[in-house]
Amino acid sequence: MNTIKSRISKPTNKGKSRFSKINAWLHLWLGLASGIIVFIMGITGCILVFEQEIKHVTSPWLNVEAQKSEKLLPPSQIYAAVSKALPNKEIHGVWYNGLDKTIKVDVESDSLIYVNPYNGKITGIVDHEDFFHIMDEGHRYLWLGRGVGSQITAWATFVFFFLLISGLILWFPKKWNKTTRNSSFKIKWNAKFKRVNYDLHNVMGFYTLILALLISFTGLLMSFHWLRESTYWISGGWADEKENKEQVLAVKKDTLSKKQLDKLAAADFIWKKVRTEIAKENKEAVIIHFPDEPDDDFYACTDMNKGIWRDLYFDQQTLELKPNSQEYINNERFSKWLIRSNYSLHIGAIGGIPTKIIYFAASLICASLPVTGFYIWWGRKKKQKPTVKI
Repeated sequence: MNTIKSRISKPTNKGKSRFSKINAWLHLWLGLASGIIVFIMGITGCILVFEQEIKHVTSPWLNVEAQKSEKLLPPSQIYAAVSKALPNKEIHGVWYNGLDKTIKVDVESDSLIYVNPYNGKITGIVDHEDFFHIMDEGHRYLWLGRGVGSQITAWATFVFFFLLISGLILWFPKKWNKTTRNSSFKIKWNAKFKRVNYDLHNVMGFYTLILALLISFTGLLMSFHWLRESTYWISGGWADEKENKEQVLAVKKDTLSKKQLDKLAAADFIWKKVRTEIAKENKEAVIIHFPDEPDDDFYACTDMNKGIWRDLYFDQQTLELKPNSQEYINNERFSKWLIRSNYSLHIGAIGGIPTKIIYFAASLICASLPVTGFYIWWGRKKKQKPTVKI
């Protein structure tokens, strides 16, 4: 006589609250829905962490032998040299990157122009669409274009932020004992692959939780204007605005002549002023952007260090530093410091190479979570199929 026995193994929900069931359901299906996007953003994020370091090792046109700062050519001479070599290119600005780095010249082109800062000779003309630019497009827009891609990555980041919180709820043991501590904080490397995969998802997800929340939240600040404004307000931004209005009224007028100055002579003046009087860090790294329109201001960027920079605006007519220019980052109140440091916090540059290494590992683990999570779901799905014995 044949007897048929069917055994179906599935995760038990007995004793779980309605909240726990809903949380587990959302964690599963939102994770499956956003998994590929999170994986792409995590992997590209890993690659982009060391973009500048890799470029300066692999791109000889970015480096020059450092000389004294007095030998740096001013913007007017760089402008003249590039205009002579490339007469059909309209130059918008010059990017000084330090004594041992070439100048990047901003032109209307699909190529990037690099110039020796001491003699004005072009060291390289390279395609803007390099490997890292392609990775950046994938990280920001999934290679779908800014309009569509930015919305997808923004909401996928929002979902990932939620998944981190729901994952913490799932991870949290009901009872704390030796067994639950071991399973929650340790990976059982000598177990079967399914168990190791589960531990990689569960344990590594916990260890990277705080950093993953920081990475995703700073990404959300760049994606959603309303969240950035809300964060600025919550951190005391309104008090900052009131103080800034008082400061604007107290700005001293420059004593320069009111007549309109020559664009290149003005650029040289601003470049020197920024380096010698305004900059606090990395003083030889300065960006000067020429006004595109008669009413536009001169733009300069300084104090570029560890993913943070300082925007300066100069009146085109008088060359006065305008009140809407940024303060040195260490002099800012917490609300403005937080917003201005957001990019640095997102890419891990805030602490230099040590934090970049930590961020690289965290991004790699974030990219692995959708993979290990999918395998957990797939393994349970296969296990739920009836096993028939005769």
